[in-house]
Amino acid sequence: MQMAEPRPQAPLIAIIAGEDSGDQLGADLIVALRERYPQARFIGIGGARMQAQGFESWYDIHELSLFGFSEVIRHLPRLLKLRNALVARLLKVHPAVVIGIDAPDFNLGVEQRLKQAGLLTVHYVSPSVWAWREKRAEKIGRSANRVLCLFPMEPSIYAKHGIDARFVGHPLADRFALVSDRVGARDLLQLPQQAPILAVLPGSRLSELARMGQTFIDAAMRVAAALPGLRIVIPAANPQIHARLKAMLAKGPRDEAAPLLLEGHAHEAMLAADVVLLASGTATLEAMLAKRPMVVGYRVAPLSYRIARAMKMLKTDVYALPNILARASGLGDDLLVPELMQDDCTAEKLAAATLALFSDSERRGHIVAAFEHLHLALRGDLEGHAGGRAAAAVAELMDERNVG
Repeated sequence: MQMAEPRPQAPLIAIIAGEDSGDQLGADLIVALRERYPQARFIGIGGARMQAQGFESWYDIHELSLFGFSEVIRHLPRLLKLRNALVARLLKVHPAVVIGIDAPDFNLGVEQRLKQAGLLTVHYVSPSVWAWREKRAEKIGRSANRVLCLFPMEPSIYAKHGIDARFVGHPLADRFALVSDRVGARDLLQLPQQAPILAVLPGSRLSELARMGQTFIDAAMRVAAALPGLRIVIPAANPQIHARLKAMLAKGPRDEAAPLLLEGHAHEAMLAADVVLLASGTATLEAMLAKRPMVVGYRVAPLSYRIARAMKMLKTDVYALPNILARASGLGDDLLVPELMQDDCTAEKLAAATLALFSDSERRGHIVAAFEHLHLALRGDLEGHAGGRAAAAVAELMDERNVG
């Protein structure tokens, strides 16, 4: 019987993160891995949160902050150059494990080349195999020795293709209380306790604001015109988004009906609201965990939409994460939250759907109860927090490689 080698006390661990969400996941992962490997050194691509944990970032994280086919195609030469340089550097230093966090268009190609060269690879945050062609799971398996999944329905999809995938839970489920504090959030934001409040989140990227920002603002003003006393709160994801939204809002009213533009505080804005109007994406999961009924809209770049339709890449007829999770959890096929996508994403339709939620307290109560059920499902019966569970899955894989 072969004895396991001692666990290395100072392993070199590479992490490649894209966008702010990946930076937060990476920071949590570094903290948890350092509990197991106090002398570990972390290298790769990461943002300010990861760097605050002692991470050595070789490139700017914003190099990977792209979205949609058209954006990726436009930046393809630069991305290929970056990927080749990154792979060469990683092969030279030969880390104990390489962990790609999200950014699948970039990371899966890196991981595949490194895995073929004999390095241990992990992909953290499964691409949406339940929405896109399921065959994509096989490609992911060629890239990663293990996939770490945020949603409970994902590992079974990978299992059909013989791929090692683990449900580690969603970190956002750890950050939201099961019972939300509306009163505290309104006090924090200095909002009246009795007024109807609408939170509006039209996107966290400048490209999203260009496509949808004015539509969402117009929809919110339509709701305000029909609902006396409504207060509108718009949290900006970053300074660039704040500046763009400020310019858009400058054309509108400046009295008490004017939307309140916040620097950050997205979670507090959701918690303070009665209804949330937002762009499809991770923010819909946050609104779900805040237990707030929502209306979801989205428009992608026309070229991206035409390519996806022409290639029949989508295998789902629902897009918002709460609706996808509700179906996967057996809550029925009816849409839990309204979705208005592409040509349906108009100010008129968004406003009508939002007003319908404000006027139906029974429906709002049903939605909140379903969101509580889904919140528990995202936590699962797992111990600890998501970052710790992800670190345990990585450490287990590293130990198995040492034994082998």
